[in-house]
Amino acid sequence: MTERLSGDELVALIRRVFQPRENETGLAILVDLPDATVSDNKDWATRREIAADWLRELEARQSELGMKPVLAIYRNAHTNNGELPDRCWIHAGGDMPGMAENLDPALSISFADLFAANPIILVPSQFSATAPLKMAAKQHRFRAATMGGFCEGMIPALRLDYTEVNRRVAFLKEKLDRAVGADFCFEYPGGQAALHLDLRFRSAHASGGLLPNPGTAGNLPSGEAYIVPFEGETEPSRSAGELPVQFGQEIVRYRIENNRAIEVLTDGARSREEAAHLAKEPAYGNIAELGLGVLAAFGIKPIGKVLLDEKLGAHIAFGRSEHFGGQVGPKDFSSPGAVIHIDRVYVPETQPDVTVKTLDLVMDDGQRLPLMRDGQYVVDFG
Repeated sequence: MTERLSGDELVALIRRVFQPRENETGLAILVDLPDATVSDNKDWATRREIAADWLRELEARQSELGMKPVLAIYRNAHTNNGELPDRCWIHAGGDMPGMAENLDPALSISFADLFAANPIILVPSQFSATAPLKMAAKQHRFRAATMGGFCEGMIPALRLDYTEVNRRVAFLKEKLDRAVGADFCFEYPGGQAALHLDLRFRSAHASGGLLPNPGTAGNLPSGEAYIVPFEGETEPSRSAGELPVQFGQEIVRYRIENNRAIEVLTDGARSREEAAHLAKEPAYGNIAELGLGVLAAFGIKPIGKVLLDEKLGAHIAFGRSEHFGGQVGPKDFSSPGAVIHIDRVYVPETQPDVTVKTLDLVMDDGQRLPLMRDGQYVVDFG
């Protein structure tokens, strides 16, 4: 590893993010393992090395931190924000198993037991576990920093002044709370697309990198305010229009109606794949989140990983939303392995040919708040 957190930086990070209480004496680092369905890769293997390094550093500072760290491993969920398995394993030391099939079921413990013993959890996993851990945290009262796809390139973002990050995120949350709609104009080669997102009947969330309260889970690195658009549970949603998303060289345009992507308007290899996915899994087309990231202003650059990249600017997610206060959850998908929440991030490095030309919030008093122009914030954060 060329970039790493020192033991002192890890202790400072845990204290800053979680503000541990005197009676909180257990801390778990939780990582997922490859299996016969999803094979290993270099980034995944490095991530497990990072987790093992963090354990060693925290074990050496156990008396200083006042918490006993453990490393827990589990079979991967096969998809971002899919349901976790029922059981996990405490790693006893030595080489970590390379495959979930190598784990002895007799030595496993329930996730409920892990949560009971470890009120603070770091989760540098291959697949994001934010959704299931948000739901579990409400029941078991732990708090977790979810770090799906974490890599060395994200380490500088863990050193930020999260007091200022949190202030900006809180500012955007207050604006989203007051908004009844968001109007996008996207620009792409050959045209523009307009999209309205219905923000009525919803409250926004702040993910500013601070998790001091039991019963919460959120991303780290962090730095976004986000909201679930109204999904039409009591009356038709007003979310409608077109949403362009760039996949490689191809731009796929979805037609949005009643807060769902119901049709793909373009033709191409990826367009046909997306149309087939919508037909097979209609819940995938649910517009699950409008997110507004702030970390670009702190000099952080995208690295091709959603966990960090979504914190840099505007993003729109498809799929599961109930973990954010929406209505679409695992019950709406065909199988646990099909459950997904996936963000489409609108920054030049991730979608170079699609730009948020304008983004305005429609406020509850009828006024319009210009929020972004040409992909950049124009609002005064004060």
